[in-house]
Amino acid sequence: MGGEGVAVCCEGGVALLPDSGAIPSMDDWIRIRGARQHNLRNLDIDLPRRALTVITGPSGSGKSSLALDTLFAEGQRRYVESLSTYAKQFLERMEKPDVDSIEGISPAVAIEQKNPTKSSRSTVGTATEVYDYLRLLWARVGRTYCPECGDEVRPDSVTSAAARVLTLPEGTRIQVTFPLKLSGRVKHGLVVENLRTMGFVRILADGVLVDLGEDGAETVEHVGFDLTEVAEALVVVDRLAVSQDDRDRLADSLSTCFIEGEGEAIVLIHGGGGGAGDGGREVTERLAFTEHFRCPKHPEIEFFEPTPKLFSFNNPYGSCPVCTGFGSTLDYDVDLIVPNDARSIDEGAVDPWSKPRYHRERAKLRSFTLEQNASLYSPWAELPEDFREAVLYGAEGFKGVIPFLVSRERKRYKHYIRVFLRQYQSPQVCRACGGARIQPGALYIKIGTSTISDVNRLPIEDVQGWVGGLELSEMEARIAETILRELHARLAFLVDVGLGYVALDRQMRTLSGGEAQRINLANSLGSRLVDTLYVLDEPTVGLHPKDTSALLAL
Repeated sequence: MGGEGVAVCCEGGVALLPDSGAIPSMDDWIRIRGARQHNLRNLDIDLPRRALTVITGPSGSGKSSLALDTLFAEGQRRYVESLSTYAKQFLERMEKPDVDSIEGISPAVAIEQKNPTKSSRSTVGTATEVYDYLRLLWARVGRTYCPECGDEVRPDSVTSAAARVLTLPEGTRIQVTFPLKLSGRVKHGLVVENLRTMGFVRILADGVLVDLGEDGAETVEHVGFDLTEVAEALVVVDRLAVSQDDRDRLADSLSTCFIEGEGEAIVLIHGGGGGAGDGGREVTERLAFTEHFRCPKHPEIEFFEPTPKLFSFNNPYGSCPVCTGFGSTLDYDVDLIVPNDARSIDEGAVDPWSKPRYHRERAKLRSFTLEQNASLYSPWAELPEDFREAVLYGAEGFKGVIPFLVSRERKRYKHYIRVFLRQYQSPQVCRACGGARIQPGALYIKIGTSTISDVNRLPIEDVQGWVGGLELSEMEARIAETILRELHARLAFLVDVGLGYVALDRQMRTLSGGEAQRINLANSLGSRLVDTLYVLDEPTVGLHPKDTSALLAL
């Protein structure tokens, strides 16, 4: 396939080989009559369907006029015309090409040799939808781990909580409770009345068991408690001994706790000995259960339920709040502030204060240098490290150059200030997400030992190997079956067209025209369209012969 050529292929069947002896039927041809688009002169031509056709020739011979401006334009126009009036308003309308007739044409897809992407948000992963399937994979089979203790964080259910309690020795005395959460405005008497109305007659107030019953020997009034002032109030739902025969009773009690305790339940385990508790037995252990994503050891850490949008850097819910999903922020760059470390302070090593407008700051810098017994004439690179840090970031009685630049940002509405500040800024990896683009909470969720960011940074061929070697449980494998099948297909297409070296997180705007075209081709072929006309503009430009063979094999 020549470098100056256009490939036209109609997908959806087996190509007829020249020596196969098969004679194409009337339906197996695209018949063009009287094509006069641009520099074509009443061209009549028949092209085989379900075959690869190469249009080649010198520049200006009409290759693109035939393939793109005639074949593709008519195929696209007819497809759009077949849609409803409502759908047409969202699609670009194409002019009818200058041709007498075209028969046997299919809906057309054109893949040109150019990269139209300008946005920094579009990556190879999002453009090929590989990242979208990775988001689905992490949302379905990812596991959440606490970044501090490394324990898996998973929400409890009535079934899992009951199963955990039933692992205790038979006959162990327990109390099933839920924490009472009160607002600052609620009154003590109203709380007691509501609990009595709901049928709860016991409460543990700071470890002291109190009877809420009307005829209880230790009523709240007698003990003198104010429930709005205690540090912890646990409403007792049930008291029982652990037994497999009481599984249903335990499950009902835990269900009540989850409902009334806003997803929280606490099971108190009683051992021997005296003290407050169940029948004089002291509380030896407590099991905390929650329907929320929360680490019992580190409740201050916020966890999120895994959903596809949590892993999307193009969604406000999932994007890093600092860099808003770009992976980098504009920060002041020391290399731009001090562009030449061979210069001395006297020679203007600190560039922002070398401007005539900031002569006062330059004078303060000279005074500070002398106060610190540093040299005005030594190269910046030879000055003490602590002195350079003080000049850049400030010290007691001296405003450093970076705080000075930050203070000027309040006047960014002035054009010259914006220009002045921008020359000392450069994109820096976001300190909050480390360049992952998504909020840090999404990085607590892993498959195996990998976060979605770890996989997104890999080259496509390495991602293919990672997906192929993924070890999942039987249930997880069933859940992820469709997702993995789509990932395998799309990654295989990308590797087959010679893009295995490209990382998934690479920005689309940084790709060459040929790379962008092959990604678009992989997208189109991966969509499994049938009876579709593909028009490829110079598909082999810049390809190694081995990649050309792989492209033809598709």
